[in-house]
Amino acid sequence: MKHDLFRLSMRLYKAFFAKKIFYRLNKFLFNLSLRGIGVSFDGDTGFVATGEDNFLRKVSAFWGTSPVVFDIGAHIGEYSNMVMKYSPHALLYAFEPSPRTYTHLEKQASKHGYRAINAGCDDQTRVATLYDVESADEQGSLVASIYPEAITVFWQSKPVALTASMIKLDDFIREQRITSIQLLKIDTEGHELKVLDGLEASIRENMIDVIQFEFTVLNVFSRSFCRDFFVRLPQYDFYRMLPYDLAPMGHYSPIFCEIFGYQNIVAIRKECGVRIS
Repeated sequence: MKHDLFRLSMRLYKAFFAKKIFYRLNKFLFNLSLRGIGVSFDGDTGFVATGEDNFLRKVSAFWGTSPVVFDIGAHIGEYSNMVMKYSPHALLYAFEPSPRTYTHLEKQASKHGYRAINAGCDDQTRVATLYDVESADEQGSLVASIYPEAITVFWQSKPVALTASMIKLDDFIREQRITSIQLLKIDTEGHELKVLDGLEASIRENMIDVIQFEFTVLNVFSRSFCRDFFVRLPQYDFYRMLPYDLAPMGHYSPIFCEIFGYQNIVAIRKECGVRIS
């Protein structure tokens, strides 16, 4: 009955409002709806607006006294510092490939008690070219990316090329003798899928409880789809991050999932016991 009413309402809406005169109104409503499900196109600023502050506060309640946390794409440590606020004894590794940014991250790591690593993460160990906005200050911008189009096309800026070391996280985890990771956060400006590809063994062995990653317009340049994340993480439930909640994404749906706008997606391993409403 409910399904029939829904289909009827959709047909009626289309009959009355699928007209040129209402096109701008429909675009406005579309943009409002996207923001209501946690997707934006201007980028929310501040950890309260993105929902990350609320998320970290809630997820930390499931951790023991010394959780292991990976911050991939740490910039100057803003996210890592917030993790340490909620879990002061966390064993946190903050990875940042930009040489101009790393010096500032290292100072924050020393101040707040975590480990800074001057490397990016990839599906293989290699030396790569990282592109940043040429006009960025000495600590680098928040948008440095492996993909030059991120700077030239999306940000419409002149890029500067930097040399960056890239590592495969499965190798790092084995070398450090890490047996479990409570939270893995990935913010790598379109390179998130390659980071996961470097964690194939760790994911297969159910070593990672919660994964937070960005999915944005920059995934267009890396040609990675939301579907790719669902395929690589079949043992996880997916959520979109809202300012004060996580909204379940449910089963994969192209029209609902393949939205190339700024958003944080949280994948929670089904058997890990973490439940965030």
